[in-house]
Amino acid sequence: METWDAIRARRNVRQYSDLPISSADLDRILEAGRRTPSSMNEQRWDFVVVTGRDQLQELAKVWRYGRHVATSAATVALIAPETDDPDTNCSIEYDLGQATMSMMLAAADLGIGSGHSAVMDQDQARKVLGLPKDRRGAYLIAFGYPADRPLA
Repeated sequence: METWDAIRARRNVRQYSDLPISSADLDRILEAGRRTPSSMNEQRWDFVVVTGRDQLQELAKVWRYGRHVATSAATVALIAPETDDPDTNCSIEYDLGQATMSMMLAAADLGIGSGHSAVMDQDQARKVLGLPKDRRGAYLIAFGYPADRPLA
């Protein structure tokens, strides 16, 4: 798929089919995230992949509008360091936004749908993902094949 076609095909998907995503496709999506530019090339992120149904259902509870996470084939949690410095926090958020879009476009290129979500309940995120206190769940990206219609 051409880049422009992936941009046009990408849409937020909230309902997924039961088809699993191959590990090769998940690796490609993650590689798109790893290759994303970041402020001063710091790459202050970790990507945690969740595929277990019970874990996905618990992860969906971190944000009231994140119910689509529970039915995804896989969800990537974008993890960031805790910081009190507003400048650092601003650059981290910008970098995570770029990584999010890179992964979503890579998924669209593969015909895989995606839907992003915030993380509001940090205690729940830490419990499900096993995060240490110096890290926080920043965003979630649910991935799966759309249940209603394929990406165009």
